[in-house]
Amino acid sequence: MSVDSSPEKAPARAGTTAGVLPLIVIGGLFAVLAAVALLSLTADEFAPVNIYGLTVVRVLAEIGMVLTIGSLLFATFMVAPQRSGVLDVGGYAALRTACWAATLWCLASLAALVYTEADALDKPVSEVLNPDTLITLLGLIEQAKAWLITALVALVVAVGTRFVLSWRSTAVLFGVAVFGVTPVAVTGHSSSGGQHDLATNSLLFHLVAASLWVGGLVALLIFGRRVTSGPALRLAATRFSATALVCWIIMAVSGVLNAWVRLPVSDLFTTEYGLLVVAKIAALVVLGAFGFVHRQKTIATIEAGGSSHPLVRLAAVEVLVMCLTIGIAAALARTPPPALDYQPDRVELVLGFPLDGPPTFWTLLTDWRFDLIFGTAAIVLAVLYVLGVRRLRARGDAWPVGRTVAWLLGCLVLLIATSSGFGRYSPAMFSVHMETHMMLSMLAPVLLVLGGPVTLALRALPVAGKDGAPGPREWLLAAVRSPVSKLLTHPVVALVLFVGSFYVLYFSGLFEVAVEKHWAHLLMNLHFLVVGYLFYWPVIGIDPSPRRLPHVARLGMVFASLPFHAFFGVILMGMQTVIAEPFYRSLNLPWAADLLGDQRLGGGIAWATGEVPLLIVLGALLVQWARLDDREARRSDRRADDDGDADRTAYNAMLRKLARGERTAEPADGGDEPDQEQAGTRGERT
Repeated sequence: MSVDSSPEKAPARAGTTAGVLPLIVIGGLFAVLAAVALLSLTADEFAPVNIYGLTVVRVLAEIGMVLTIGSLLFATFMVAPQRSGVLDVGGYAALRTACWAATLWCLASLAALVYTEADALDKPVSEVLNPDTLITLLGLIEQAKAWLITALVALVVAVGTRFVLSWRSTAVLFGVAVFGVTPVAVTGHSSSGGQHDLATNSLLFHLVAASLWVGGLVALLIFGRRVTSGPALRLAATRFSATALVCWIIMAVSGVLNAWVRLPVSDLFTTEYGLLVVAKIAALVVLGAFGFVHRQKTIATIEAGGSSHPLVRLAAVEVLVMCLTIGIAAALARTPPPALDYQPDRVELVLGFPLDGPPTFWTLLTDWRFDLIFGTAAIVLAVLYVLGVRRLRARGDAWPVGRTVAWLLGCLVLLIATSSGFGRYSPAMFSVHMETHMMLSMLAPVLLVLGGPVTLALRALPVAGKDGAPGPREWLLAAVRSPVSKLLTHPVVALVLFVGSFYVLYFSGLFEVAVEKHWAHLLMNLHFLVVGYLFYWPVIGIDPSPRRLPHVARLGMVFASLPFHAFFGVILMGMQTVIAEPFYRSLNLPWAADLLGDQRLGGGIAWATGEVPLLIVLGALLVQWARLDDREARRSDRRADDDGDADRTAYNAMLRKLARGERTAEPADGGDEPDQEQAGTRGERT
């Protein structure tokens, strides 16, 4: 929908961000000056112009990023849309702010691309400002590629905000903007050296939480200057308060963990990198104190119906502290961590951790290395599910134990596949990678869909009501009923994604490119889990699906996938070349020298273990089919008891008339005659 076609926009234009704009500009300048000053203090000698230029544009890019994400967060989840699904005045104002912030984000990212290439060559920016040089260096420098992807994401968001006005479209743009955090995060200091898997994962958590918190606060500050009281402000303030608390906890834990894996405690006060970490921790503590005051005083005042002026005054100072934190973070990103006391070997440099020996059944189960992203997701999903079941039982509602067991087992499979020895050896050996692939795409999704999480959430979450603001329950329903869900759960689309991804990933050369990058392993694991869930959801899922398929169609989907899956394993077992051979050779693992044999073992694992989950699916499908027949039979029996079995009595009377050759009575309403095929006769009427 074009923005220019909506009548609701006129009031929104009256409420501008002019009152907050000076504060944002001052905060941005404060962040830039802080970053440059800190970088000057930590430099051994006067740094080249490129270093300062890159620091400045990085600060501007991060300011644009957090403002974009925070504004879209506010428009999507902190204000109630109109009943038609169109954003209200506050949401539209936040959308306009996101447009300008995304434009700044895009331009600053493009400038960072140029400065990154100039810094890598140690040459003036003017020498790389030509298309041939820019394109050539773009293929050689990972950080430059990351800045280009970030600029493209920001451009998509900036353009999208000019052409959307509905809540659903804004939610999609919010997801795109959050994705824009990842490219630069996975290619910086945290992506190299020992333990870079933990450093990268913790940095992703840290940046996303910081963007939601800082950007959300600025959006709330803008909204607070436009609306001084009322239910809308109370709703926004309450939701932001809960979001800010969660974000602060995530930032604190992830920040400490990231510093711990990059910096020994003994170097915390003796190195430039350590001093910047201490400064950032101090700023985080100050921000936590501001958040505590918000929750105890200003938010409570707003919830009681008071004015927003205390919120605006306190938030203004908090924004300045946040900008200082952004400046410290930018300087930290430009400062290399101190050198390690030991030289990691090739395996640790590539994987982020050492491998002590060949994998055995015992080491695969006991040699754990917790995956911050998928391991945390498994634990959080299990806890939320148990809390939902507990809420149902507390109010006297029943929930099948089998569903709870299935969901918890699915979370356990996800945890084992990514955090046990399977996850540790998966990047280094193709056979173990294939075992992880099968668990994530075949076994975990089967168990998760049998848990019925959507049904549980719809029953456990409170209903917003006719005039209430949409909450998590309504957001979940909107996601299930969205056109994207309908498309992805279409039988043909789900089957192609589920089966076709096997062939595309391993036989197109994509796996060879992705295998040596940690972020690519994260994307692969996420892809395996998501496409598996999308395939099994309409087949055996307990939850309401965007597409309700008959049981025959579900059975057809299962049988259609069997030959493609088996053929994939047979191809791997018969191949004479090794997939991603240069990477596996570079690891030089003495106990994994036979790469072709290991690949054939992986093909056998794909062929054999993939059939077991499919048998579980067939069993679950047949049980659901039988239960559906039983429910239909019981429903028919109840209807017969209610009407005295009138249908059967009329049916028998019709048979007796047909046996005597009598004409059946015409329907009283002039409708169609009774179906004579059901009586087993096709004789002409007499």
